[in-house]
Amino acid sequence: MSKGQGKTATHFFHLGSEAEPFVFANGDSLPGITVAYEMYGKLNAKKSNAILLFHALSGSQHAAGHTEEVEGTDDRWTNDIKAGWWDLFIGPGKALDTKRYCVICANYLGGCYGSSGPASINPATGKPYGSAFPPVLTTDVVRSQIALLDHLGIEQLHAVIGTSIGGLLALNLATLYPERVRIVMPVATGLKTTVLTRLTLFEQVMAIENDPHFHGGDYYDGPPPAYGLALARMISHKTFVHLDAIEKRAKDTVSQPDGQLSWYKVGHNVESYMLHQGKKFVSRFDANSYLRIINMWLRFDPLRDAGVDNYEQLFARSTAAGHHYLVFSIDSDFCFYPEEQAEMVSALEKARTSSMHITVHSAKGHDSFLLEPELYTPHLVYTLEGRAHRDSVDGQVAEVE
Repeated sequence: MSKGQGKTATHFFHLGSEAEPFVFANGDSLPGITVAYEMYGKLNAKKSNAILLFHALSGSQHAAGHTEEVEGTDDRWTNDIKAGWWDLFIGPGKALDTKRYCVICANYLGGCYGSSGPASINPATGKPYGSAFPPVLTTDVVRSQIALLDHLGIEQLHAVIGTSIGGLLALNLATLYPERVRIVMPVATGLKTTVLTRLTLFEQVMAIENDPHFHGGDYYDGPPPAYGLALARMISHKTFVHLDAIEKRAKDTVSQPDGQLSWYKVGHNVESYMLHQGKKFVSRFDANSYLRIINMWLRFDPLRDAGVDNYEQLFARSTAAGHHYLVFSIDSDFCFYPEEQAEMVSALEKARTSSMHITVHSAKGHDSFLLEPELYTPHLVYTLEGRAHRDSVDGQVAEVE
Protein backbone atom coordinates (compact mmCIF):
# COMPACT_ATOMS: atom_id res chain seq x y z
CA MET A 1 0.00 0.00 0.00
CA SER A 2 1.25 3.48 -0.85
CA LYS A 3 2.24 5.74 1.99
CA GLY A 4 -0.08 8.58 2.92
CA GLN A 5 0.71 12.23 3.47
CA GLY A 6 1.41 11.87 7.18
CA LYS A 7 1.10 15.02 9.26
CA THR A 8 -0.37 17.99 7.40
CA ALA A 9 -1.28 21.56 8.29
CA THR A 10 -3.74 24.25 7.24
CA HIS A 11 -2.45 27.55 5.85
CA PHE A 12 -4.30 30.86 5.60
CA PHE A 13 -4.52 33.32 2.72
CA HIS A 14 -5.85 36.81 3.46
CA LEU A 15 -7.53 38.83 0.72
CA GLY A 16 -8.89 42.38 0.72
CA SER A 17 -8.65 45.34 3.06
CA GLU A 18 -10.59 48.39 4.24
CA ALA A 19 -9.37 50.23 1.14
CA GLU A 20 -10.07 47.31 -1.22
CA PRO A 21 -12.87 45.19 0.28
CA PHE A 22 -13.92 41.83 -1.08
CA VAL A 23 -17.19 42.39 -2.92
CA PHE A 24 -19.64 39.49 -3.09
CA ALA A 25 -21.78 38.72 -6.12
CA ASN A 26 -24.86 40.23 -4.44
CA GLY A 27 -23.07 43.55 -3.86
CA ASP A 28 -22.29 43.11 -0.15
CA SER A 29 -18.67 43.50 0.89
CA LEU A 30 -16.27 42.68 3.70
CA PRO A 31 -13.07 44.56 4.50
CA GLY A 32 -11.12 41.36 4.12
CA ILE A 33 -11.57 37.60 3.93
CA THR A 34 -9.49 34.56 4.83
CA VAL A 35 -9.21 31.36 2.78
CA ALA A 36 -7.99 28.26 4.63
CA TYR A 37 -6.11 25.79 2.43
CA GLU A 38 -3.78 22.80 2.44
CA MET A 39 -1.17 21.71 -0.12
CA TYR A 40 0.20 18.23 -0.79
CA GLY A 41 3.28 17.67 -2.93
CA LYS A 42 5.48 20.43 -4.33
CA LEU A 43 5.05 22.91 -7.16
CA ASN A 44 7.57 22.37 -9.94
CA ALA A 45 9.79 25.16 -11.25
CA LYS A 46 7.21 26.20 -13.87
CA LYS A 47 4.35 25.83 -11.38
CA SER A 48 2.55 23.80 -14.03
CA ASN A 49 1.78 20.69 -11.95
CA ALA A 50 -0.95 22.09 -9.67
CA ILE A 51 -4.30 20.37 -9.20
CA LEU A 52 -7.09 22.33 -7.49
CA LEU A 53 -9.60 20.20 -5.61
CA PHE A 54 -13.08 21.47 -4.67
CA HIS A 55 -14.64 19.62 -1.73
CA ALA A 56 -18.25 18.50 -1.21
CA LEU A 57 -20.94 20.19 0.91
CA SER A 58 -19.62 19.48 4.41
CA GLY A 59 -15.99 18.86 3.46
CA SER A 60 -12.99 21.02 4.27
CA GLN A 61 -9.57 22.03 3.04
CA HIS A 62 -8.19 18.95 4.78
CA ALA A 63 -8.18 16.46 1.92
CA ALA A 64 -5.20 14.25 2.85
CA GLY A 65 -2.97 13.21 5.72
CA HIS A 66 -3.64 14.06 9.35
CA THR A 67 -4.25 17.59 10.60
CA GLU A 68 -4.53 17.65 14.37
CA GLU A 69 -5.97 21.15 14.79
CA VAL A 70 -7.01 24.21 12.80
CA GLU A 71 -7.01 27.73 14.19
CA GLY A 72 -10.40 29.38 14.50
CA THR A 73 -12.56 26.25 14.34
CA ASP A 74 -13.41 26.14 18.08
CA ASP A 75 -14.64 22.63 18.94
CA ARG A 76 -15.72 21.79 15.38
CA TRP A 77 -12.39 20.18 14.46
CA THR A 78 -13.41 16.79 15.84
CA ASN A 79 -11.61 13.45 15.65
CA ASP A 80 -13.93 12.45 12.79
CA ILE A 81 -12.33 14.97 10.43
CA LYS A 82 -8.67 14.92 11.47
CA ALA A 83 -7.99 12.40 8.70
CA GLY A 84 -8.15 13.84 5.19
CA TRP A 85 -11.47 13.28 3.39
CA TRP A 86 -9.73 12.15 0.13
CA ASP A 87 -6.71 10.49 1.73
CA LEU A 88 -7.38 7.31 -0.26
CA PHE A 89 -6.75 9.28 -3.45
CA ILE A 90 -3.89 11.67 -2.55
CA GLY A 91 -0.30 10.72 -1.82
CA PRO A 92 2.77 9.10 -3.32
CA GLY A 93 1.71 6.51 -5.90
CA LYS A 94 -1.99 7.25 -5.48
CA ALA A 95 -4.46 8.67 -8.02
CA LEU A 96 -3.23 12.20 -7.33
CA ASP A 97 0.43 11.30 -7.03
CA THR A 98 2.17 13.85 -4.82
CA LYS A 99 5.56 12.81 -6.21
CA ARG A 100 4.34 14.33 -9.45
CA TYR A 101 1.55 16.82 -8.69
CA CYS A 102 0.91 19.55 -6.16
CA VAL A 103 -2.66 19.22 -4.88
CA ILE A 104 -4.40 22.26 -3.38
CA CYS A 105 -7.69 22.17 -1.50
CA ALA A 106 -9.34 25.20 0.13
CA ASN A 107 -12.28 25.57 2.49
CA TYR A 108 -15.14 27.46 0.89
CA LEU A 109 -15.75 31.09 1.66
CA GLY A 110 -18.71 30.97 4.06
CA GLY A 111 -17.47 27.71 5.57
CA CYS A 112 -16.53 26.94 9.16
CA TYR A 113 -13.10 25.32 8.94
CA GLY A 114 -10.85 28.35 8.85
CA SER A 115 -12.15 30.35 5.88
CA SER A 116 -14.21 33.46 6.59
CA GLY A 117 -17.78 32.53 7.44
CA PRO A 118 -20.70 33.41 9.72
CA ALA A 119 -18.88 32.04 12.78
CA SER A 120 -15.85 34.27 12.11
CA ILE A 121 -15.35 37.36 14.24
CA ASN A 122 -16.66 40.59 12.77
CA PRO A 123 -13.90 43.15 13.53
CA ALA A 124 -16.52 45.89 13.76
CA THR A 125 -18.36 44.23 16.65
CA GLY A 126 -15.91 41.74 18.16
CA LYS A 127 -18.61 39.07 17.82
CA PRO A 128 -19.35 36.42 15.18
CA TYR A 129 -20.89 37.76 11.98
CA GLY A 130 -23.93 35.47 12.25
CA SER A 131 -26.75 36.75 10.06
CA ALA A 132 -24.62 39.71 8.91
CA PHE A 133 -22.33 37.46 6.87
CA PRO A 134 -23.27 37.87 3.18
CA PRO A 135 -24.88 35.12 1.12
CA VAL A 136 -22.24 33.29 -0.94
CA LEU A 137 -22.48 32.20 -4.58
CA THR A 138 -20.23 29.73 -6.37
CA THR A 139 -18.64 32.64 -8.24
CA ASP A 140 -17.58 34.18 -4.91
CA VAL A 141 -15.85 30.96 -3.89
CA VAL A 142 -14.20 30.53 -7.29
CA ARG A 143 -12.98 34.14 -7.32
CA SER A 144 -11.49 33.77 -3.84
CA GLN A 145 -9.64 30.64 -4.91
CA ILE A 146 -8.42 32.21 -8.15
CA ALA A 147 -6.93 34.91 -5.92
CA LEU A 148 -5.25 32.15 -3.90
CA LEU A 149 -3.75 30.72 -7.11
CA ASP A 150 -2.47 34.19 -8.00
CA HIS A 151 -0.91 34.43 -4.54
CA LEU A 152 0.83 31.09 -5.11
CA GLY A 153 2.05 32.18 -8.55
CA ILE A 154 0.03 29.54 -10.42
CA GLU A 155 -1.02 30.87 -13.82
CA GLN A 156 -2.59 27.67 -15.12
CA LEU A 157 -3.77 24.54 -13.32
CA HIS A 158 -2.90 21.17 -14.68
CA ALA A 159 -6.38 20.10 -13.57
CA VAL A 160 -9.37 21.12 -11.51
CA ILE A 161 -11.38 18.40 -9.75
CA GLY A 162 -14.76 18.91 -8.13
CA THR A 163 -16.64 16.27 -6.15
CA SER A 164 -20.41 16.54 -5.64
CA ILE A 165 -21.24 20.26 -5.34
CA GLY A 166 -17.52 20.87 -5.76
CA GLY A 167 -18.16 19.92 -9.37
CA LEU A 168 -20.38 23.00 -9.72
CA LEU A 169 -17.42 25.13 -8.71
CA ALA A 170 -15.11 23.28 -11.09
CA LEU A 171 -17.51 24.08 -13.96
CA ASN A 172 -17.61 27.73 -12.90
CA LEU A 173 -13.83 27.98 -12.83
CA ALA A 174 -13.42 26.25 -16.20
CA THR A 175 -15.97 28.45 -17.96
CA LEU A 176 -15.30 31.79 -16.23
CA TYR A 177 -11.50 31.44 -16.24
CA PRO A 178 -10.89 29.02 -19.15
CA GLU A 179 -7.26 30.06 -19.55
CA ARG A 180 -6.49 29.01 -15.96
CA VAL A 181 -6.91 25.23 -16.39
CA ARG A 182 -6.15 22.35 -18.77
CA ILE A 183 -8.14 19.35 -17.53
CA VAL A 184 -11.58 19.48 -15.87
CA MET A 185 -12.84 16.57 -13.76
CA PRO A 186 -16.44 16.83 -12.46
CA VAL A 187 -17.19 13.89 -10.16
CA ALA A 188 -20.84 12.96 -9.40
CA THR A 189 -22.21 16.43 -10.09
CA GLY A 190 -24.49 18.28 -12.52
CA LEU A 191 -25.14 21.33 -14.67
CA LYS A 192 -27.96 22.76 -12.58
CA THR A 193 -30.07 22.29 -9.47
CA THR A 194 -32.88 19.89 -10.33
CA VAL A 195 -36.42 20.17 -8.97
CA LEU A 196 -35.91 17.13 -6.73
CA THR A 197 -32.66 18.51 -5.32
CA ARG A 198 -34.26 21.92 -4.83
CA LEU A 199 -37.03 20.34 -2.76
CA THR A 200 -34.57 18.32 -0.66
CA LEU A 201 -32.40 21.37 -0.02
CA PHE A 202 -35.40 23.55 0.86
CA GLU A 203 -36.50 20.95 3.42
CA GLN A 204 -33.09 21.34 5.05
CA VAL A 205 -33.37 25.11 5.05
CA MET A 206 -36.75 24.83 6.76
CA ALA A 207 -35.39 22.39 9.35
CA ILE A 208 -32.72 24.86 10.46
CA GLU A 209 -34.86 28.01 10.16
CA ASN A 210 -37.56 26.48 12.37
CA ASP A 211 -35.25 25.43 15.17
CA PRO A 212 -36.23 27.63 18.17
CA HIS A 213 -32.54 28.34 18.85
CA PHE A 214 -31.74 29.61 15.34
CA HIS A 215 -32.77 33.24 16.00
CA GLY A 216 -32.32 34.23 12.37
CA GLY A 217 -28.70 33.12 12.47
CA ASP A 218 -27.66 35.05 15.59
CA TYR A 219 -27.32 32.21 18.06
CA TYR A 220 -23.65 32.25 19.05
CA ASP A 221 -24.30 33.66 22.52
CA GLY A 222 -26.59 30.76 23.35
CA PRO A 223 -27.35 27.16 22.41
CA PRO A 224 -26.95 26.37 18.71
CA PRO A 225 -29.84 25.15 16.52
CA ALA A 226 -28.70 21.57 17.04
CA TYR A 227 -32.05 19.90 16.40
CA GLY A 228 -32.56 21.72 13.10
CA LEU A 229 -29.02 21.04 11.87
CA ALA A 230 -29.26 17.37 12.84
CA LEU A 231 -32.54 17.05 10.95
CA ALA A 232 -31.05 18.79 7.91
CA ARG A 233 -28.16 16.32 7.93
CA MET A 234 -30.53 13.38 8.20
CA ILE A 235 -32.49 14.65 5.19
CA SER A 236 -29.30 14.98 3.13
CA HIS A 237 -27.65 11.78 4.35
CA LYS A 238 -30.22 9.54 2.70
CA THR A 239 -29.24 11.03 -0.68
CA PHE A 240 -25.50 10.50 -0.05
CA VAL A 241 -25.63 6.86 1.02
CA HIS A 242 -27.47 4.16 -0.91
CA LEU A 243 -30.48 2.86 1.03
CA ASP A 244 -29.12 -0.70 0.99
CA ALA A 245 -25.89 0.58 2.51
CA ILE A 246 -27.83 2.48 5.18
CA GLU A 247 -29.68 -0.72 6.09
CA LYS A 248 -26.39 -2.66 6.37
CA ARG A 249 -24.71 0.02 8.45
CA ALA A 250 -27.75 0.32 10.72
CA LYS A 251 -27.42 -3.32 11.76
CA ASP A 252 -24.24 -2.37 13.65
CA THR A 253 -25.73 0.76 15.23
CA VAL A 254 -26.36 0.78 18.94
CA SER A 255 -29.70 2.25 19.97
CA GLN A 256 -29.34 5.90 20.95
CA PRO A 257 -29.64 6.47 24.72
CA ASP A 258 -31.72 9.62 24.09
CA GLY A 259 -33.95 8.01 21.48
CA GLN A 260 -37.06 9.16 23.28
CA LEU A 261 -38.34 12.21 21.45
CA SER A 262 -41.19 14.38 22.74
CA TRP A 263 -43.67 11.59 22.14
CA TYR A 264 -42.12 9.17 19.66
CA LYS A 265 -39.70 6.49 20.83
CA VAL A 266 -36.99 5.54 18.31
CA GLY A 267 -37.71 1.91 17.63
CA HIS A 268 -35.57 0.69 14.73
CA ASN A 269 -31.83 0.50 14.02
CA VAL A 270 -32.26 2.57 10.87
CA GLU A 271 -33.78 5.35 12.96
CA SER A 272 -30.95 5.07 15.51
CA TYR A 273 -28.38 5.17 12.71
CA MET A 274 -29.83 8.34 11.21
CA LEU A 275 -30.16 9.99 14.63
CA HIS A 276 -26.52 9.14 15.31
CA GLN A 277 -25.45 10.68 11.99
CA GLY A 278 -27.35 13.86 12.76
CA LYS A 279 -25.94 14.22 16.27
CA LYS A 280 -22.39 13.52 15.11
CA PHE A 281 -22.67 16.16 12.39
CA VAL A 282 -23.87 18.85 14.81
CA SER A 283 -20.63 18.54 16.78
CA ARG A 284 -18.49 19.35 13.75
CA PHE A 285 -20.42 21.86 11.63
CA ASP A 286 -22.00 25.28 11.92
CA ALA A 287 -25.65 25.75 10.93
CA ASN A 288 -25.06 29.17 9.37
CA SER A 289 -22.29 27.77 7.16
CA TYR A 290 -24.56 24.90 6.19
CA LEU A 291 -27.20 27.39 5.09
CA ARG A 292 -24.66 29.46 3.12
CA ILE A 293 -23.50 26.40 1.19
CA ILE A 294 -27.04 25.14 0.55
CA ASN A 295 -28.01 28.62 -0.64
CA MET A 296 -24.99 28.56 -2.96
CA TRP A 297 -26.19 25.24 -4.39
CA LEU A 298 -29.77 26.47 -4.80
CA ARG A 299 -28.63 29.64 -6.64
CA PHE A 300 -26.15 27.90 -8.96
CA ASP A 301 -26.59 29.10 -12.54
CA PRO A 302 -23.52 28.79 -14.77
CA LEU A 303 -25.33 30.33 -17.76
CA ARG A 304 -26.10 33.48 -15.79
CA ASP A 305 -22.58 33.61 -14.41
CA ALA A 306 -21.02 33.33 -17.86
CA GLY A 307 -23.58 35.59 -19.56
CA VAL A 308 -24.57 33.01 -22.17
CA ASP A 309 -27.91 31.57 -23.30
CA ASN A 310 -27.26 27.83 -23.39
CA TYR A 311 -24.81 25.12 -22.40
CA GLU A 312 -23.37 24.78 -25.90
CA GLN A 313 -22.27 28.40 -25.70
CA LEU A 314 -20.98 27.82 -22.17
CA PHE A 315 -18.75 24.92 -23.15
CA ALA A 316 -17.61 26.64 -26.34
CA ARG A 317 -15.29 28.47 -23.94
CA SER A 318 -13.75 25.16 -22.91
CA THR A 319 -13.43 24.09 -26.54
CA ALA A 320 -11.58 27.28 -27.40
CA ALA A 321 -9.26 26.81 -24.40
CA GLY A 322 -8.48 23.18 -25.36
CA HIS A 323 -9.93 21.67 -22.19
CA HIS A 324 -10.42 17.96 -21.75
CA TYR A 325 -13.24 16.80 -19.42
CA LEU A 326 -13.34 13.56 -17.47
CA VAL A 327 -16.92 13.19 -16.19
CA PHE A 328 -17.74 10.56 -13.54
CA SER A 329 -21.21 9.11 -12.91
CA ILE A 330 -22.16 6.69 -10.14
CA ASP A 331 -24.95 4.31 -11.18
CA SER A 332 -26.44 4.17 -7.64
CA ASP A 333 -26.26 7.93 -6.98
CA PHE A 334 -29.42 9.41 -5.44
CA CYS A 335 -27.92 12.90 -4.98
CA PHE A 336 -26.72 13.72 -8.51
CA TYR A 337 -28.44 11.15 -10.68
CA PRO A 338 -26.46 9.70 -13.65
CA GLU A 339 -28.89 11.43 -16.03
CA GLU A 340 -27.41 14.73 -14.87
CA GLN A 341 -23.91 13.81 -16.01
CA ALA A 342 -25.33 12.44 -19.27
CA GLU A 343 -26.86 15.86 -19.89
CA MET A 344 -23.49 17.47 -19.20
CA VAL A 345 -21.67 15.17 -21.61
CA SER A 346 -24.30 15.80 -24.29
CA ALA A 347 -23.71 19.54 -23.93
CA LEU A 348 -19.94 19.01 -24.13
CA GLU A 349 -20.34 16.97 -27.29
CA LYS A 350 -22.55 19.62 -28.91
CA ALA A 351 -19.87 22.19 -28.13
CA ARG A 352 -17.22 19.82 -29.56
CA THR A 353 -15.37 19.84 -26.25
CA SER A 354 -13.06 16.89 -25.70
CA SER A 355 -14.55 14.63 -23.03
CA MET A 356 -14.65 11.16 -21.56
CA HIS A 357 -17.62 9.83 -19.56
CA ILE A 358 -17.06 7.07 -17.00
CA THR A 359 -19.91 5.36 -15.15
CA VAL A 360 -18.83 3.76 -11.88
CA HIS A 361 -20.83 0.70 -10.84
CA SER A 362 -21.13 0.81 -7.06
CA ALA A 363 -23.48 -0.25 -4.30
CA LYS A 364 -22.40 2.67 -2.10
CA GLY A 365 -24.33 5.50 -3.77
CA HIS A 366 -23.09 9.09 -3.95
CA ASP A 367 -20.43 8.44 -1.30
CA SER A 368 -18.67 6.02 -3.62
CA PHE A 369 -16.25 8.77 -4.66
CA LEU A 370 -15.04 8.94 -1.05
CA LEU A 371 -14.72 5.23 -0.41
CA GLU A 372 -13.69 3.32 -3.55
CA PRO A 373 -10.46 4.66 -5.06
CA GLU A 374 -9.98 1.48 -7.09
CA LEU A 375 -12.98 2.44 -9.25
CA TYR A 376 -11.66 5.92 -10.09
CA THR A 377 -7.87 5.79 -9.92
CA PRO A 378 -7.11 4.20 -13.34
CA HIS A 379 -9.21 6.82 -15.13
CA LEU A 380 -7.83 9.72 -13.07
CA VAL A 381 -4.23 8.63 -13.70
CA TYR A 382 -4.83 8.01 -17.41
CA THR A 383 -6.33 11.47 -17.89
CA LEU A 384 -3.89 13.38 -15.67
CA GLU A 385 -0.98 11.85 -17.58
CA GLY A 386 -2.45 13.27 -20.79
CA ARG A 387 -3.04 9.94 -22.49
CA ALA A 388 -6.75 10.69 -22.88
CA HIS A 389 -6.25 13.86 -24.90
CA ARG A 390 -2.67 14.73 -25.82
CA ASP A 391 -3.56 16.67 -28.93
CA SER A 392 -5.66 19.28 -27.12
CA VAL A 393 -2.53 20.97 -25.79
CA ASP A 394 -0.02 19.90 -28.45
CA GLY A 395 1.22 17.01 -26.38
CA GLN A 396 2.01 19.20 -23.38
CA VAL A 397 -0.57 17.87 -20.92
CA ALA A 398 1.72 15.24 -19.44
CA GLU A 399 4.69 17.57 -18.97
CA VAL A 400 4.30 18.24 -15.27
CA GLU A 401 7.51 16.77 -13.88
